[in-house]
Amino acid sequence: MTTRTAFIVAVAILTVYNVARGLGAFGRLTGVAAILLALAMLAVARAAQLGSTDLGLAASDVPNGLRYGAAVLGLVVVVLVVTAAIPATSHFLDDERADLSVGGLVYAVVVSTLLVTVLPEELAFRGVLLGAGRELWSDLRAVVVSSLLFGLWHISPTLGTMSSNRETAGTAASAWGAAVLVAGSVAITFAAGVVFCWLRIRSRSLVAPVLAHVATNGAAFVVAWFVVRGHG
Repeated sequence: MTTRTAFIVAVAILTVYNVARGLGAFGRLTGVAAILLALAMLAVARAAQLGSTDLGLAASDVPNGLRYGAAVLGLVVVVLVVTAAIPATSHFLDDERADLSVGGLVYAVVVSTLLVTVLPEELAFRGVLLGAGRELWSDLRAVVVSSLLFGLWHISPTLGTMSSNRETAGTAASAWGAAVLVAGSVAITFAAGVVFCWLRIRSRSLVAPVLAHVATNGAAFVVAWFVVRGHG
């Protein structure tokens, strides 16, 4: 399989997966579907002869990835804690999805966030798509294309969850408001994708964007959990 074909196949697999997820086709098998997605991405990479270095999976680059990723994780946690501590901004973290028990919180962060969301997405977007894109084009074009696809990837989950946050629920009630929220989500996740790609290229390791992604999803969820309990 050529690199170009591998890129197209990977995008097709991600599209089908995203549509099926949006339609609720996976049901209780969401975790299984995420594992199969990751395996499919690895199969595409292998068919295109993308090596561990191309995917950011080289063991020798892990320490560098840990350094970059830990720095971003610490920065994001500080920003989130400050946001939660200020009354004027804490309501942005008041998300009813974070109204969970301690066990539910651990499951949400470790399983739902890390295993089901972060690892498959990073392997797909900063591993296979970015790796193949760098073989086909310049680094800049590869970053822009993979990040744009990452932004579009979030249309479906945004439509499914934007009513859960008390701050956005009112806006989501109208078609125009929902469109604005979706466009904002695409723009924000595109920007996040660019940062994750930079971390991947700079550190040479997928570990860095994985930790950064966990920070923006998992750490935010943990802080939101404290905010919800504080308002409860």
